[in-house]
Amino acid sequence: MTESHTPIPMFNRPLAEDFSDADLEVTKPMDYAVGIEAVEKAMVPMEEHLGTEKTLKLSLTINHKKGFDCPSCAWANPDHSKALEFCENGIKNIVWDATPVVIEDSFWAENSLTSMLDKSEYWLGLQGRITKPMFKAEGSDHYVPISWDEALDKVAQSLTSLDSPDEAVFYTSGKIMNEPAFLLQLFARAFGTNNLPDCSNLCHEATGAGMTPAIGVGKSSVHYDDFAWSDLVIVMGQNPGTNHPRMLNALEDTKTRGGAVVAVNALPEASLKRYKNPQKVSGELGDGIKIADQFLQIRGGGDHHLIQAVAKRVLLAEQAAPGTVLDHDFIQTHCDGFEAYRDHILAVDDAEVLEATGLISEEIDGLAERYMKSEATIITWALGITQQKQGAATIAEIMNLLLLKGNIGKKGAGASPVRGHSNVQGDRTMGVWDKLPAAFAAALEKEFAFTPPSENGLDSVASMNALSEGKVKVFMSFAGNLVAAMSDSALAEDGVRNADLSVQVATKLNRSHIVTGKESLLLPVLVRAERDEQATGLQFVTAEDTVCRVNMSHGEIAPVSPDVKSDVWVIAELGKRVLGASHPRIDWQAFEDDYDTIRASISRVIPGFDDFNERIRTEKSFVLPHPPRDSRTFPTASGKAQFTLQQSEVIDVPEGRLLLQTLRAHDQHNTTIYSLNDRYRGIRKGRFVIFMHADDIAERGLVDGQTVDVFSEWPGEPDRVLRGYRVVAYPTVKGCAAMYFPEANVLVPRAAIDPVCNTPTSKQIVIRVEAGTQAAEGGRPIAV
Repeated sequence: MTESHTPIPMFNRPLAEDFSDADLEVTKPMDYAVGIEAVEKAMVPMEEHLGTEKTLKLSLTINHKKGFDCPSCAWANPDHSKALEFCENGIKNIVWDATPVVIEDSFWAENSLTSMLDKSEYWLGLQGRITKPMFKAEGSDHYVPISWDEALDKVAQSLTSLDSPDEAVFYTSGKIMNEPAFLLQLFARAFGTNNLPDCSNLCHEATGAGMTPAIGVGKSSVHYDDFAWSDLVIVMGQNPGTNHPRMLNALEDTKTRGGAVVAVNALPEASLKRYKNPQKVSGELGDGIKIADQFLQIRGGGDHHLIQAVAKRVLLAEQAAPGTVLDHDFIQTHCDGFEAYRDHILAVDDAEVLEATGLISEEIDGLAERYMKSEATIITWALGITQQKQGAATIAEIMNLLLLKGNIGKKGAGASPVRGHSNVQGDRTMGVWDKLPAAFAAALEKEFAFTPPSENGLDSVASMNALSEGKVKVFMSFAGNLVAAMSDSALAEDGVRNADLSVQVATKLNRSHIVTGKESLLLPVLVRAERDEQATGLQFVTAEDTVCRVNMSHGEIAPVSPDVKSDVWVIAELGKRVLGASHPRIDWQAFEDDYDTIRASISRVIPGFDDFNERIRTEKSFVLPHPPRDSRTFPTASGKAQFTLQQSEVIDVPEGRLLLQTLRAHDQHNTTIYSLNDRYRGIRKGRFVIFMHADDIAERGLVDGQTVDVFSEWPGEPDRVLRGYRVVAYPTVKGCAAMYFPEANVLVPRAAIDPVCNTPTSKQIVIRVEAGTQAAEGGRPIAV
């Protein structure tokens, strides 16, 4: 049963179409994370919005082997789940997605696209679920309802009339699951293009680019339980308390068994100070547990130099006492390139390291000493590392450091990239990538009797550039909000408007739905919590988490409307219309009717998925093979792990400028804004803030709380500017600043990328801050 279109505020926040700088409240940042208040802020709204029956059903099945996979993050599920295997952010995501409030026809008639351009992501999302296909005709400023047949026929007609398949782009976020992801890449390649950008291009592309040359696999080399057996966990560039809170359970396991944790970040994060586990008495009533034994507050972009400096100290200690520090047996048996690497690292300039990191020698000495004493070390990272100019190089350097002491393929040790979206890793495993490896192409050809295109396609940045250049005519997105998530988002909006047709497969409104091509379609689909019934009955799908575990997932509640469809259904229906008889070995109807048929094809195409249907039904989840982790075998060209040589670079920040990083607030998932609050950082009722060191504020003649304009600079281009931001004095590194994503994406130049993997450098943007007079009003900041 659905409710009429009366938007309801989430988490007891007032619903406001407009908010201003004057509403903002700033308090002291918290020094711990989670606790009983996190449970309250999750469960009370869930009960209020979904009712008792749904609350019990969903909270007891989320992240369980017989339930559904949480859409909030990719953190791993333990082998033995607790009764409650969710976090505050996961519950918020479910309440947000599974709301009974739907958008009625009157909303579309009353709200033009132009009138919604100044609304925030928060306001757009609060309007409720999209439950009917919607169409915007060329020249119109409104969406109107359309039937599914009409909508899909329009997409098919647009695709089949293109001069080249490469004039179409098929984007996806990690919100879609393995089965539809496999079908999407199959559809695109059978259509004739590798234009398969995904959200990984914007977040963890550097992980694969940095890890694969070293060990042959671009995925985590640890099991969930390895955290409990680790002597040392180095947490770099991430905030678990906001982005993946269940990771704090694993870090608590590390500490409980006597291991140490070191945090490396430009900002102090509450969760890495203390964790109050709400499922323990010490978390509910006591002070919880101290997480970080050492905090290295590093200058933005200095991580590469830090890892090199630690490695240099390790090598010098080995020189001083040969045979006592390095794992020589591992290096000699399993690695290539050590001597060249050793010579390269011993030449690292110590003065440059201190300049780049902003640290003192004693801090680096402390980390190096911990690493040398540890018999099993995990290094874990997230976007704070991957969205740097040297993101891929930094990860390659992390792999070098791990190899020195044999921290690959042994208990309690390894590389642990933590992906923020729940199935972004699975999408890549399923083949959603602008590149098509030869082995994958051969397997597709054998299974489906067609020759896939061999040329690389467009990644996310390249797709947006091609839209700006008028080279893409049809832009289709499965979930996600690429317009807002993309660097230089104002340019991204102009590019999408060049398309003849934009198609958004969606659940709730976001910015990408109101910035459209000449024609536009919204195609409403199920959320993960909803049951998926097809011709052969109730279906399930799967997702891959951050430690390579494949988990079964099936919805628990009735769909919000009979008109919402599954992602699989949408792709299969397009397949029948666009490809049909031209590819007789691809049985789109069978895929649509019974998802077992999809998994059967996956088992024959993708290594590690043998007997997929039987295994997932019997085991409910299983871990994919990972040769470096499982047997210390390395699928590299040499058959060994490879030490690589990485050149360091100090980011040039001119006098009077700051180095900006974008970040998420606590009440936020990617570009989805649940409220205007960021509890851990002490921000309420606003997002238009810039966090600055008190000395940086004073040096510019500013005061805490003042309204400012923020400019980003890029050689040869006009300055980008956001006006009406509030200065907030914050304990960040001097010379560094932070602003909320996605609003601050306006400031990220499109050309600011990691040259290895083309990921936007959202953690390293040179800005200047000047006094302003115009306060931000309305749902969006003032961008010029």
